[in-house]
Amino acid sequence: MPIAIAVIVFAIIVLAAAVRILREYERAVVFRLGRLLPVKGPGLILLIPLVDKMERISTRLETIDVQRQEVMTKDNVPATVDAVVYYRVINPSDAVVQVKNFHKATYLLAQTTLRSVLGQSELDELLAERDRINKRLQEIIDEHTEPWGIKVSMVEVRDVILPDTMKRAMARQAEIERERRAKIINAEGEYQASQRLADAAKILAVEPISLQLRFLQTLSEVASENNSTTLFPVPIDLFTPFIKAATKVVQGVDEQAPAKG
Repeated sequence: MPIAIAVIVFAIIVLAAAVRILREYERAVVFRLGRLLPVKGPGLILLIPLVDKMERISTRLETIDVQRQEVMTKDNVPATVDAVVYYRVINPSDAVVQVKNFHKATYLLAQTTLRSVLGQSELDELLAERDRINKRLQEIIDEHTEPWGIKVSMVEVRDVILPDTMKRAMARQAEIERERRAKIINAEGEYQASQRLADAAKILAVEPISLQLRFLQTLSEVASENNSTTLFPVPIDLFTPFIKAATKVVQGVDEQAPAKG
């Protein structure tokens, strides 16, 4: 009886060591006496106890959080940056055979690549062309991790922290740029106004009567807005028609006077 119990216990232990259940996103890299077997899973797989050695590999999308680190840009500006790397195991055999710890190796590669790429970029590029830098990081890291069976799908530079002195300098630069644009807009407005005044002067020079009408309109506006007495210089052109009429009358009288005598 004790022998039967021992046999049953031994069979349970062997069965537990021989049977593995893998989830849909898991794969099994099996070594039989040190030799690599084809990748197995998902589902139920059977192993030979004491002969087969299995390692579970997840094929889900994984993330690597690259901690903040100091970098020096191409134009010698110190900055603190961090990033996140998204990758997936597409070849479980290579991820186990070609590299000892693919997660750590990918992290260290992302860290060094981040410093290298940002060190070759200027501060303006880092702030304004983030997408291009992210794509470049992704291409470089993916190229180096491909032999490991790793596919890097995306790299994102998250925060760029600058020294306070640099922030103040950039704020002053932005303020000066806004002032420059305001002066340009003001000068453009003055230029357009002067053009319109020149056009108006040309029209008034061709039609002098329009100047008189404009003068009378101004008088009407001032009279309606102010109750006080206002003195205006009256252009002599307003009286020109009357002067001409009076001159003709006087000349007519002078011409008729000798005839009567």
